[in-house]
Amino acid sequence: MTDSSLIERHCQRDTSRLEVTAAQGLLRQLHADWAVSGDGARIERTFRFKNYYQTIAFVNALAWIAHQEDHHPDLTVGYNRCVVQYSTHSVGGLSENDFICAARIDVLVTNHS
Repeated sequence: MTDSSLIERHCQRDTSRLEVTAAQGLLRQLHADWAVSGDGARIERTFRFKNYYQTIAFVNALAWIAHQEDHHPDLTVGYNRCVVQYSTHSVGGLSENDFICAARIDVLVTNHS
């Protein structure tokens, strides 16, 4: 892990599973609505919107970020909400990549809400 902020980093193919303390440290750099799952295997945040159009616009923007970083979340999409879950399946839990993408989404929502 480097000392630069999450938003300045990009996802890496060669990554490793984070220790619990490292994951907790990175979680503090994200919006307070992000949470680590009880089993410590993923981070999750629910985003709420005024209507379906705004929800799908968010999903499309998130898809672009996922494509650019080559790191893809699990999504649950409803009329006015989207639940985003990040986990790095190749390491069986959380990696720095999950937090990098979450930080990018935080900026997306902050700048376009």
